[in-house]
Amino acid sequence: MSTFDERETAFEAKFAHDAEMKFNANARRNKHLGLWAAGLKGEPLEVAQAYARTVVKTDLAEAGHEDVVQLLVGYLGDLADEKAIRSKMAELMIKAKAEIMEEHS
Repeated sequence: MSTFDERETAFEAKFAHDAEMKFNANARRNKHLGLWAAGLKGEPLEVAQAYARTVVKTDLAEAGHEDVVQLLVGYLGDLADEKAIRSKMAELMIKAKAEIMEEHS
């Protein structure tokens, strides 16, 4: 295998790894987001966990995270507006990435 082929293979492996890490971070952020939203509504743990799974699944349906934002807007009603939800999403993405990095170090 030539040096070029080795570099190409390494690049492809890094790309796949980065894509997997991004997917995992998004899923973890969405789980935390669902638990946060259910907590705002005072839901019991079982209901909160089920809702968190719903949020994760919703994000898999369409590209981007607008579907998640709209799901949460409808779920939370007056408890949190779209701006608060987006802010929490950003905060929880940082948390999710840190957790994943810690697990892989």
